[in-house]
Amino acid sequence: MKFDPADLAAFHAAVDGATPLHNSKRIILDLPKPSPRPRQRELDEAAAIAESLHAPLEVDDWLDLGDADSFLRPGLPRTLLRDLRRGRWTIQSHIDLHGLNRHEAHEAVALFLAEAQSAGKRCLRIIHGRGLGSPNRQGVLRELVKGWLGRRKDVLAFCHAPPNDGGDGALWILLRASNTR
Repeated sequence: MKFDPADLAAFHAAVDGATPLHNSKRIILDLPKPSPRPRQRELDEAAAIAESLHAPLEVDDWLDLGDADSFLRPGLPRTLLRDLRRGRWTIQSHIDLHGLNRHEAHEAVALFLAEAQSAGKRCLRIIHGRGLGSPNRQGVLRELVKGWLGRRKDVLAFCHAPPNDGGDGALWILLRASNTR
């Protein structure tokens, strides 16, 4: 590129007396942006917990007391289970146990719950199936998964999913909040 001598002279006159900047040979990049957080969902879930802890029992809660297909950790309000059943929590992760035997399923469930807990996920779905392909059409995994979940201290509650989300072949689980986020 060729410069006009008059333009070059005007430029030199304009920068006459200026001191050059120190050349650090460093490139400064923008800092990475923080990953997005679902703040509204977090606020909604916090509000659901607060309401569950302080709201009075409703008629539905009294009718649900005999349901053997759900679990609520002793000492927690029944409204927590009611809110889980009504879908007030967002399913954050799920696992499908179809095709696994009881040993593989136990290992998969343990790993799934540990990963969810460490990731700060609270509401999960485990699809265990109805057992229609099992001998005598008995849901082996269905009962085993409930037993495994009931023995874990990080599980606060679980219930069967509604029909449009797996029904008797799936469970919704609510985990204790992890302290490491």
